[in-house]
Amino acid sequence: MAKLFSTITPELQQFIESQHLFFVGTAPLSAEGHVNLSPKGLETFRVLTPLQVGYLDLTGSGNETSAHLQQNGRITFLFSAFTGSPRILRLYGKGRVILPTEPDWKALASHFPDLPGCRQLIVADIHRVQTSCGFGVPLYRYEGQRPTLVDWASNKSDSALRDYQITKGSQSIDGLPTPLAQAQDR
Repeated sequence: MAKLFSTITPELQQFIESQHLFFVGTAPLSAEGHVNLSPKGLETFRVLTPLQVGYLDLTGSGNETSAHLQQNGRITFLFSAFTGSPRILRLYGKGRVILPTEPDWKALASHFPDLPGCRQLIVADIHRVQTSCGFGVPLYRYEGQRPTLVDWASNKSDSALRDYQITKGSQSIDGLPTPLAQAQDR
């Protein structure tokens, strides 16, 4: 049964902090556009206030979330218990992208781990907090984070990493521009 909360309570924050995996969902406005659902890890998610969250977005092979947020701001985060009591938590909000060149970067980045390959911060103001049962979610044992992304980024020079980010992350698969594309044009 779904339960609504007016904010991210301390108990829900503790649940979020105990998860090693979360999912981010966004979509373009176009009915023909692709819905994006991305798994994230590496302990990069933070509750900033009871109604604001964010995560450190690392270099990837695409940048759908960034393009969708720039177009319409809609974002959903999903956390699911894979051990212990069953629970699913969804956070619905309006998100934005913060690039390292923006004034808010320094203050916000201090909340997140210092990981190589950092591309941007995704910050969202939450307007709906909802839990549901998760009875159908299987149990899994956590073995650890994969080191592959961090190792890959650590072996790149700053300029090679930036070139990769621009090449792979300047537009969505539907052709929507991202803030990285606009930053490059400045």
